[in-house]
Amino acid sequence: MPGDLLMRIHSPEFQAMSERVLEATALTSRLNVLPFDDDAGKAELFERILGRPVPAKTTIYPPFFTDHGLNLELAERVFINQNCTFLDYAGIRLAERVMIAPKVTFITVGHPVDTDDRRVWLTGGPIVVEENVWIGAGATILPGVTIGRDSVIAAGTVVAEDVPEASLVAGPKGAIKRRW
Repeated sequence: MPGDLLMRIHSPEFQAMSERVLEATALTSRLNVLPFDDDAGKAELFERILGRPVPAKTTIYPPFFTDHGLNLELAERVFINQNCTFLDYAGIRLAERVMIAPKVTFITVGHPVDTDDRRVWLTGGPIVVEENVWIGAGATILPGVTIGRDSVIAAGTVVAEDVPEASLVAGPKGAIKRRW
């Protein structure tokens, strides 16, 4: 759930995460300045960012941003267009044939609303995107969301709740507009 407490800030776990954020940021900075046709260089950096090779039939166009990288799971035939951001500490799983347009943002962590807890805890939850989903340009996917297979998320949509399979979700509030 999006409000679940993940970790206490200023804990050893938080310190380890912060160190990984610095490492991932350095790696993505290097990735994002490589020549576009340097496939070997991109493959080597993606492997270091993700902790494993990118599946052979998966395409990722830089610039690419992540704060952790090790908790981003990509299936075969995933397409990620340029300028996407993955804040993946709580985990992001993209199933087969997921298509992601430019400037899409996935956020798995946040802070509590309560002012006393806001600087003490991180909250969040994993994001799961099931098979054959298309996410339009500039969409934002918030913590704890599952997007059902065969769904479409329209450009600019903010998705804060689970999306049933075979649904079109559109608008700044992310309302279901149609089911099939």
